[in-house]
Amino acid sequence: MKQLNKLATAMIPNNGGELVLLQREDEFSIKLSGARGVLMNSRVYNSEQELAKLGCAHIKNKECAEVLVGGLGMGYTLATALECVTASSRVTVAELIPQVVEWNQGPLGECAGNPLADERSHVRLGDIADLIKQQKPDFDAILLDVDNGPEGMTNSDNNWLYSTAGLQALYNSLRPEGMLAVWSAGPDSMFITQLKKAGFKVTDKMVRARPGKGSRHTIFLAKKP
Repeated sequence: MKQLNKLATAMIPNNGGELVLLQREDEFSIKLSGARGVLMNSRVYNSEQELAKLGCAHIKNKECAEVLVGGLGMGYTLATALECVTASSRVTVAELIPQVVEWNQGPLGECAGNPLADERSHVRLGDIADLIKQQKPDFDAILLDVDNGPEGMTNSDNNWLYSTAGLQALYNSLRPEGMLAVWSAGPDSMFITQLKKAGFKVTDKMVRARPGKGSRHTIFLAKKP
């Protein structure tokens, strides 16, 4: 098997560490420098797709729906969200690291079908928290895949999103019957309790990293009444 080659690096703001983009033939990986394992891989993306499918299921026939994706990653969540909404809808993706957007505009973008080229997709460079803190009911769905789940790993500032104040701001950013979907590496009963306290009606789903196999991840589904 050929070795992974380093293509590029990017610093995570606020001393969050360094991201490394790697490639082996048509396979891409993004890892956190100095940490074991990879954050994401272009051959393992089923749970990211499920995040979008579950989070957007209620708006598949809604005209002019507005979706917010937290974290571009390798583009699979964005690509699937675009598949799930109507032609008149818009999907905004908030990405903290400019280089991640650049990687997705290059060869990496081909893995997910170049979703940034879709005229319905819009990139907002910066912290998704800055959008959420406005607390305007602008979105029918918010899909969060900014870290390893309710406990931030790559960026401690992500912890605010999962705090009492952050969850309330997310609630207030959704339109009535809007859905917040949160990707997590595993289950978290305390997070479910926090979501309920914020006013959400909550369920969670176990999904696999690959269709029918691979690691088990959790999608929290929090609906605004």
